Amino acid sequence: MPLDDSRRVSVLLGLLFGLAGMGSASAAIALPAIGAEFGTSVGGATWVISLYALMLAVTTAVYGRVSDLVGVKLPLVIGIGLMTSGALVAAFAPSFGVLLAARLFQGAGAAAVPTLGVAILSARYDGAVRGLALGRLAGVAAAVSCLGPLLGGLVEHAFGWRAVMAIPILGVAVIPFLWRALVGEGTGASLDVLGAVLVAVTAAGLVLLVQSPSTGVVVALVGLLLLVLGAPLATLRVRRRPHGFLPLAVVRNPAVVRSAVAAAAVPAAWFGQLIAVPAVLVAEGWAPWQVGLLLVPSAVLALAVPRVAGPLISGIGPTACLAISGAVASVALLVAGVGAILDVPAVLGGAVVLVTFAFGLGQPSLSAAVGDAVDADVRGVALGVATLVFMTGGSVGSAVVGGLGDVIGIGPSLAVLALLPLAGLLVLAPALRGSRPARSSRRAEPAYAEVE
Repeated sequence: MPLDDSRRVSVLLGLLFGLAGMGSASAAIALPAIGAEFGTSVGGATWVISLYALMLAVTTAVYGRVSDLVGVKLPLVIGIGLMTSGALVAAFAPSFGVLLAARLFQGAGAAAVPTLGVAILSARYDGAVRGLALGRLAGVAAAVSCLGPLLGGLVEHAFGWRAVMAIPILGVAVIPFLWRALVGEGTGASLDVLGAVLVAVTAAGLVLLVQSPSTGVVVALVGLLLLVLGAPLATLRVRRRPHGFLPLAVVRNPAVVRSAVAAAAVPAAWFGQLIAVPAVLVAEGWAPWQVGLLLVPSAVLALAVPRVAGPLISGIGPTACLAISGAVASVALLVAGVGAILDVPAVLGGAVVLVTFAFGLGQPSLSAAVGDAVDADVRGVALGVATLVFMTGGSVGSAVVGGLGDVIGIGPSLAVLALLPLAGLLVLAPALRGSRPARSSRRAEPAYAEVE
């Protein structure tokens, strides 16, 4: 494929990814208005973000597996359809419960974009071209997402929060321009529905448990029950069906597991700040559009990061880049915590700039690390599983700030969240000792033993 094609396709996929991300970025700016209309606190309104991020995380692996089975075209169209219908229902939701249900459907649809976008680029391009394309996708996505608070603020100011919920509908307009790039057929095998459900239950339990400090004992008990039941049952399912929803060859691949766990801290930092920064500034009297304007520099940086990310991944390897991304994410959370405690807008804006760099480097590094570590026939599901862990970090990040923010304050909750990237670095440490630059071939030698 010509290089110009990789630029066009990656930019369009990044735009689609960014519009899906706006489902959280623009909605975050409207949380105070949503809470006021439905009589809940900002911490309670955070469920609008947490549930969206949770479904985004859980269903990413589903789309990855489905793309292995039937190709990328059908699941992408279905995903965009769910995202659009969920956004429409959210915009006209008569109650908070209906709004949350709509956000679940919206997140389930939006999950098609990150997994299938990465799968399209990973299958379509090789070597340095693929690295640049993945970096460009992440950069454009982050830039569009960073503009979400500004767009959401302007829309909220002019038309109210309900119009903000409808913004992701714009993603429908991108599909016709990508249609010719959506090629490739699947294997026609069956989908492990039970495995997918068990993974969803486990992830839901984790998020409910984390956010329970602001929602009460019942939510904590439900989350704990789902986690305690889901985790062992999911593990048993993987053992009994090694080629199911979570293929044993992928789960036992240390490169995939370490990379995904370490990278999960980056969206945790992103979503945590997405909740924290608007909450702090709106409480200080800022209008939503003013908050969005403060975050414009991070959008500009997001467009520039791919020029650094691609060569850096090729030069020092994706594992080292993941470590850099995690370290920057931790610093960004600490800076944001200080800014929230001292009520300094410039510090909060600087923290978002830092986390934008971390996301722009971390997401393509994760994709490169996973894509190089698995066989082609499971690349889609491997990327889906990695993205599941990656985006679960986002739901945990919003849940930590939403759950602890009402209890200990937003600044301290960000400081607590800063421990997650440090834990990720510890997980990544064994791989860093043997880290090497990414290969120019499509796949590096497997870092695991073949499973019979």
